Amino acid sequence: MRRSRRSFLKLAMGAATLPSLAQIARAQSYPARPVRIIVAASAGGTTDILARLFGQWLSERLGQQFLIDNRAGGSNNIGTEVVVRAPADGHTLLLANTVNAINATLYRKLNYNFMRDIAPVASLDREPNVIVLHPSIPATTVPEFISFVKANAGRVNIGSAGYGTTSHLASELLKLMTGVNFVHVPYRGGALALIDLLGGQINAMFVTLPGAIEYIRAGKLRALAVTTAARSEVFPVLPTMAEFVPGFEISAWYGIGTPRYTPEVIIDKLNKEINAALADPNVKARLADLGGSPLALSPAEFRKFISDDTEKWAKIIRAANIKLE
Repeated sequence: MRRSRRSFLKLAMGAATLPSLAQIARAQSYPARPVRIIVAASAGGTTDILARLFGQWLSERLGQQFLIDNRAGGSNNIGTEVVVRAPADGHTLLLANTVNAINATLYRKLNYNFMRDIAPVASLDREPNVIVLHPSIPATTVPEFISFVKANAGRVNIGSAGYGTTSHLASELLKLMTGVNFVHVPYRGGALALIDLLGGQINAMFVTLPGAIEYIRAGKLRALAVTTAARSEVFPVLPTMAEFVPGFEISAWYGIGTPRYTPEVIIDKLNKEINAALADPNVKARLADLGGSPLALSPAEFRKFISDDTEKWAKIIRAANIKLE
């Protein structure tokens, strides 16, 4: 009788350890084949550059190829949905960004719920927007530009990368917080807007720092301020918008997500490797070249970060009554 009871207890204890052993084995064998990183944008932009930077790092560290798969279109929604529908095994990842947080409110009907259907893995970096002017505009500071816009109400054109982008919402936030009145000119992408800004067809624009940095250095655009709470390490002489408009703060962020129900051991493994990259001097230098700063968070911290950012954009969208045309 004792022997049978001992045997039963041993079997029960052994069964209890099976899940953890299976998880360890799963983590050790991951990745078992090449991993796709879905970039919901075309090649060449910041999102694509970051995907390739960290994809190369993960390929070298984990012994499998991390391949970039560009799925542009639908304001990030097409590529995001590819990941939502993929198997939850860590072999399909999403290069997520600020647009995902914005779309949660901007689109009334989506085929997915970003916060529910995408599991945060690791944040990558955070980048400021910068307000830039065509040199013909007679303003060298944010207060001077605000005064100029008020004196020319309805005649100043501010471009954007499109409805619902950070460049659009930054200008709407400026309008809400200062009472200025300008004409919003949306483009199909930031590159097209920059071309017209350089040519003087539009007067100003909020743009990610990486997109404008070379034009600023060459004197082809005049930068007034960055939109982050702290000054940029790349351009420390540039003030922040909040120094003139208290409370003004926005930034673009990038990170890695995976389909929900992906095992935590795989998420934790990826998070560990990505955070190791963010501590590497060469990676940090590359991010600085792009105008960004490393953002190393745990999966739980990253989830809260996305949730808070989604709510912030929702407030701006509702206050400005922004609706897709």
